[in-house]
Amino acid sequence: MPELPEVEALAVFLREHAVGSVVGRIDVAALSVLQTADPPITALQGHDITGARRLGKFLVVECGELSLITHLSRAGWMRWLDEPSQTPPKLGKGPLALRVHLFRPDASAPAFDLTEAGTKKRLAVWVVRDPAQVRGIARLGPDALDVTADEFGELLGGSTARLKTLLVDQSVLAGIGNAYSDEILHVARLSPFATASRLTDEQVTALYDAMRSVLTDAVDRSVGQDAARLKGEKRSGLRVHARAGLPCPVCGDTVREVSYSERSFQYCPTCQTGGKILADRRMSRLLK
Repeated sequence: MPELPEVEALAVFLREHAVGSVVGRIDVAALSVLQTADPPITALQGHDITGARRLGKFLVVECGELSLITHLSRAGWMRWLDEPSQTPPKLGKGPLALRVHLFRPDASAPAFDLTEAGTKKRLAVWVVRDPAQVRGIARLGPDALDVTADEFGELLGGSTARLKTLLVDQSVLAGIGNAYSDEILHVARLSPFATASRLTDEQVTALYDAMRSVLTDAVDRSVGQDAARLKGEKRSGLRVHARAGLPCPVCGDTVREVSYSERSFQYCPTCQTGGKILADRRMSRLLK
């Protein structure tokens, strides 16, 4: 799933390549992607693109008084096309969900695609006058890169949630998903199952510093990359996430995994759990 660093990079990319363009034809290839009907998606046509920004993991394309907002979900992505096909795509065929054609001052006519791999279609698009009209945006907590150390400590101190759960809860902190929460906990040397309110002051500081360093490093590596290369850039910077069975780059222990029905997380026993191996949650027990 694209998270804060990748969505920030996509927003920067659009600011550099799309701002100043005029929205042309919009091809809808998957009706399920549209989450709003008023204003209609066609209302964007003829509008100048005036900005692009990130709200949590939402990508916002500003078109005057209207905003085109997307959440890429688990398997969505954005592609930039310098010379898009002018033939409208077939409805429901392939990964393409939406194509936005543009006209730029230099007379070029690029486009950007919103695509989604797999069979579970969760990519969502809204056209709204106010981003707060999108329910997921209205409930966002403070951005993970804007929250202060004191605010972060208050969030943890008032929660009995496990750290893994708290970090990915968008109503608590906006922008962190499954992958970067694994990385943050590994850098902070904390168990995913540790209770937030039971952390010592030193552990809270370590977690805050880890969150800042992991996310800012990922943003620095991502911004400036071509949109097509962002996924590879993300994978190359991961130390434990999606690396189950491989050696931890810090201590050499085997990276372990805990699986749920639709997702999993990875951790290092030596670095994070005092050597204890957490059982697969489907087994509902811990292995000593």
